[in-house]
Amino acid sequence: MLTLESFKAARSVLQAVLRPTPLIHSPYLSKNCGNTVYLKPENMQATGAYKLRGAYYKISTLTQEEKDRGLVTASAGNHAQGVAYAAQAAGVAATIVMPTTTPLVKVNNTKDYGAKVVLHGEVFDDAAELAAQMAQEEGLTYVHPFNDLTLATGQGTIAYEIFQDLPDVEAILVPIGGGGLAAGVSTLAKLLNPHVEIIGVEPSGAASMKASLEAGHVVTLPAATTIADGVAVKTPGDLVFPYVQKNVDRIITIDDSELVEAFLDIMERHKMVVENAGLLPVAALRHLGYEDKNVVCVLSGGNMDVITMSSLVQHGLIQRGRIFTFAVQLPDRPGSLLSVAQILAANNGNVIKLEHNQFVNINRQSGVELRVTLEAFGHEHKRQILNALQAEGFRAMEADTGDFYN
Repeated sequence: MLTLESFKAARSVLQAVLRPTPLIHSPYLSKNCGNTVYLKPENMQATGAYKLRGAYYKISTLTQEEKDRGLVTASAGNHAQGVAYAAQAAGVAATIVMPTTTPLVKVNNTKDYGAKVVLHGEVFDDAAELAAQMAQEEGLTYVHPFNDLTLATGQGTIAYEIFQDLPDVEAILVPIGGGGLAAGVSTLAKLLNPHVEIIGVEPSGAASMKASLEAGHVVTLPAATTIADGVAVKTPGDLVFPYVQKNVDRIITIDDSELVEAFLDIMERHKMVVENAGLLPVAALRHLGYEDKNVVCVLSGGNMDVITMSSLVQHGLIQRGRIFTFAVQLPDRPGSLLSVAQILAANNGNVIKLEHNQFVNINRQSGVELRVTLEAFGHEHKRQILNALQAEGFRAMEADTGDFYN
């Protein structure tokens, strides 16, 4: 049972291991959504995610016999690091099964905490199946990443800290994968203030909890397709489901493209790296449907590899019109390139990359293809540049859309 007494016990145990993650006010996000927005930066925990709370508390409650058998779990990354960290602190052996698609930084960090890592399957559910099999065949103690009430109790201690920093909080947004975080935070929050609204946020391509709530029982999705690997779960936990059903007021689903926008917002405005799963509450701010409330977004983790980061930055800048590529056909004669360069300079277009190909065809009147990647201030500035090219007779095609400006 998730009770006030159990949450108090978890808070007492975790005080020795948790890093303080005080709320951060975000004037930028507040202005954009019309509410007063605060961020709960669990990406700043020792393992880079809130999962340390549940894993550490769970392992602290195991018997010595359960510890001596060794631990096994499945995880897309953050729970893996939490278990590995807690197991190392307790002097217990741990085996972690992770999907083959897990970002390298999460795999390496898990190994650095002394755990054995086994890569298996494409999504969490595949890894979980093997971990359960290993627990049965090898006698290992299985530490479930979300479908465990002791674990959910540890995760829920986040609510204590939110109310301590912001007693008049009116809404808390939490990411949902399997449901452990949502069950813990929502239950304790409702115990502390029955009137606070708890909003779960899922990717639209892996909204297993929303589907389960609509069905009235746990259901399994045929697939979980999302860039938010930390919440790519096809089947939510049946043990935590009743608590989500009772205490989470509503679910908001988010498209992956919105996570790209949220990544840039958090990185540029708050100088923090937050992984896609942790960005779900930030992306959901635009879908709240009300204003003038105190809102807290739980940033669940920040374990993201640099390749994913660079991809998100590039896609985000393209999405916002701050980087774009156009192609234009030029006559093969001296001065043609200079004419284009002068137009770009006059309109404050900053050239990032330029390709000048004289061999695309044999027609010397339009025999040169010029492809230019530019930095701009946004979509309006981009249109200004392309319209300026059009006005000077250049038939420019935007590479990302295939649209001609002529």
